[in-house]
Amino acid sequence: MRKLCPNFDREDGLDTVLEVPIPEEMFASKTSNMISWQNMKAWMTSSHPSNMTALFGGRNAEIQLLLGVVGAPLIPIAISYDHELISRNIKDHPIEASMAKYIVKQYTAAVGGEKALNSIESMYAMGKVRMGASEFCSGEKNVKAMKVKNLRSSLQGGEMGGFVLWQKGPELWCLELVVSGCKISAGSDGKVAWRQTPWHHSHASRGPPRPLRRFLQGLDPRSTANLFSNSVCVGEKAINDEDCFILKLEADSSTLKARSSNNVEIIRHTIWGYFSQRTGLLVQLEDSHLLRIKATGNNDNIFWETTMVSLIQDYRTIDGVNIAHSGKTTVSLFRFGENSTGHSRTRMEEVWEIEEVDFNIKGLSMECFLPPGDLKKEEEEKFYGTTYFQSLERVSRARNLVHQMIAKVVIDTKELA
Repeated sequence: MRKLCPNFDREDGLDTVLEVPIPEEMFASKTSNMISWQNMKAWMTSSHPSNMTALFGGRNAEIQLLLGVVGAPLIPIAISYDHELISRNIKDHPIEASMAKYIVKQYTAAVGGEKALNSIESMYAMGKVRMGASEFCSGEKNVKAMKVKNLRSSLQGGEMGGFVLWQKGPELWCLELVVSGCKISAGSDGKVAWRQTPWHHSHASRGPPRPLRRFLQGLDPRSTANLFSNSVCVGEKAINDEDCFILKLEADSSTLKARSSNNVEIIRHTIWGYFSQRTGLLVQLEDSHLLRIKATGNNDNIFWETTMVSLIQDYRTIDGVNIAHSGKTTVSLFRFGENSTGHSRTRMEEVWEIEEVDFNIKGLSMECFLPPGDLKKEEEEKFYGTTYFQSLERVSRARNLVHQMIAKVVIDTKELA
């Protein structure tokens, strides 16, 4: 991945360090370095906010949907390092909980051991992603499936980008992700989790700060072990011909209530971890949540069910700790309620590769995790208010069916994370 921006205006000028490294694939192999750089520059500026005139249609809407849903999702439950990583008295718990604690104990040993995990105070990761919408269906009889992207493990096709992650504990983290010229920033300072996009000013997530889901995709074994230490074992399943134990964890009612508002209710949020019986490693992470949106002007409710499944692969040892270096996430968004013509299902995919990982970063201070200065804790009524829906309907009437449904997804999923 390219980390430096060459200075073509002055041959003796210093290269500029890019905030987010750019994948090498963005440089055309059959052209000169100058043309390759111009291609990348055009890619970086193609989706500048001033150019986003078609906010609710076309490729920009798809990129917004991808980044809004797949870019920086959070896990359902806050994680604390205060308690002991591995409980010594697992027999004092019900059989399902005792089995889960034993499986987590095996996982901790498989990723490097408790001593190695406790020695990590901070971490950095850099990688590349490809993401795209793989299917879109709407209505009861009128079904349109769009195989618009064919995403494979070789990272062929889809919207390309790079990301940088910084972490200093489960509640102190920062993400910068650039996909096809659109940059999304997200983070947590231990008090509030926030995100920032080109099409929307900074806003905070409701409820207590929660860890970024990407860290549990094989990048932060300690947080993974702490999270599932309170889970229960609910069975076994084969994942890619690998026999796995299934651990399940549900967000409690108080957590769901803290994330809900007058117009939006989080009904449930559940997470499952699939741990290999052979290696002890986490090979798949799945979570699903259901929310209800109270529509204005009538008594109908709109329901959104989001399911994310991540395959976690290519574990490599870094300073004695096993870190996953690639994987694939499949997302399904199901909208229902109202009448059957308003139902829709959208599928998205993301494949990622980790290029660099390092631990105990010198100079990583609290200032690195401060939220943006324009951060506002917005009430969700501003997203789902009558005026906003009326504006959306005016735009939707000027679009075809596909663009209408994508617009609804963009609006309704702003608070899914």
